[in-house]
Amino acid sequence: MRLRVARHTTSLDQIITFYQEVLGFRQLGSFLDHNRYDGVFLGIPGENWHLEFTVSDEPPQHQPDDDDVLVLYPETREAFTRILEKARKVGTPEVKAKNPYWNKHGITLVDPDGFRLVLVMVT
Repeated sequence: MRLRVARHTTSLDQIITFYQEVLGFRQLGSFLDHNRYDGVFLGIPGENWHLEFTVSDEPPQHQPDDDDVLVLYPETREAFTRILEKARKVGTPEVKAKNPYWNKHGITLVDPDGFRLVLVMVT
């Protein structure tokens, strides 16, 4: 089974920059004017998952919620540290997670759309 998580945005360029420059994802594909949508697929080559971000002439109808998190598990402690350093260098907001478990095991970052990502420390 493969997994794609799709989300509509008004900030496609900022989202692409964040997920590529901070998290190290790669652009796996893209499309223009597909039924009025432009989009991009971001992920790690060879994995069975990726994120899709789209933009159209209609803005998203959703809003970030403190309990809606994308949880990321870097493979090594060095990878965790590298991502965190990049996030801090570009001024990515760090927030306290609503769920105390994530505060104990990771750091919660906020992407350009205001959605939360938990970066979990490898033990």
